[in-house]
Amino acid sequence: MDSPDIFLLCTTSGSRVDAHVAECTGESRERVKEALIQGLLTVNGRMVKASSRVKKGDEISGTLPPLPLSEAIPEKLPLTIVYQDEHLLVVDKKAGMVVHPAPGHDRGTLVNGLLGLGVFATELGDSRPGIVHRIDKDTSGLLVVSRTVAAREGLVEQFKVHSIKRQYLAIVCGIVSPAGGTWDTLHGRNPHHRLKFSSTVKTGKRAVTRYETVETFGSLGSLLRVTLSTGRTHQVRVHCTDHGHPLIGDPLYTRRGSPPEVTALGEKLGRQALHAALLGFDHPVTGEYLEFSSRLPEDMQQTILALRELAHD
Repeated sequence: MDSPDIFLLCTTSGSRVDAHVAECTGESRERVKEALIQGLLTVNGRMVKASSRVKKGDEISGTLPPLPLSEAIPEKLPLTIVYQDEHLLVVDKKAGMVVHPAPGHDRGTLVNGLLGLGVFATELGDSRPGIVHRIDKDTSGLLVVSRTVAAREGLVEQFKVHSIKRQYLAIVCGIVSPAGGTWDTLHGRNPHHRLKFSSTVKTGKRAVTRYETVETFGSLGSLLRVTLSTGRTHQVRVHCTDHGHPLIGDPLYTRRGSPPEVTALGEKLGRQALHAALLGFDHPVTGEYLEFSSRLPEDMQQTILALRELAHD
């Protein structure tokens, strides 16, 4: 997620949840309240009302909603638009670009660039103009962005029922066995690391990932084609890691013990080797099925070439 992560351990009792979080983080109470309403912020892993009272020992975790559009600054940024009509557009996001403004990332985001292009209808005045889904800052690839309220409502519903086709290409450490299959687990925040998520939690949301091996590089790594049936935060990264095959270059989930040459390749790549390569959905206004593909970016292509060379040495 691009919004700031929050993890608070309550040491007192009695305060309202929204007031407590606002006081501890310095964020506005309204923004915290909106996070609680959306379920972005939970207490002990459960959604609660903003008026609920905290108890000593409660764990408050999650993220805050993006900053309001009124605080986002239009900028002229190099964006790759692969499709555009009066209702929506599809963007091929480069790695390193945050999707929308958040504390610490108020410039250079995808939203800043889209505002600079003037693509949003004036009726889209909420906190996330047209943004109906996200990919991590250091993940590259395709996103669909709504330009009108009607388009947004239709796309949000498709994401809700998981009917949108999302396919990724991932370069992982080691050889995945079996070569293809489905990972169907729970998904929740890692209790030992507030920035991480885990598929080994006792309670959480269901996460389903289908994968197939496209190519192997000796015993060093594999290129996977991954299809999301659900869309949880860090889902691909977590499923690959928890099944013993973290993404090459992943700064958060990479484990010790990888071959030094693979570690070196990850450091050179400078990001997780993950690319949103295919996106398909029903047009929310016309009903026409649309599907888009994105070529693997140069940095991941170079990583694959290097792995092939290492595998044949």
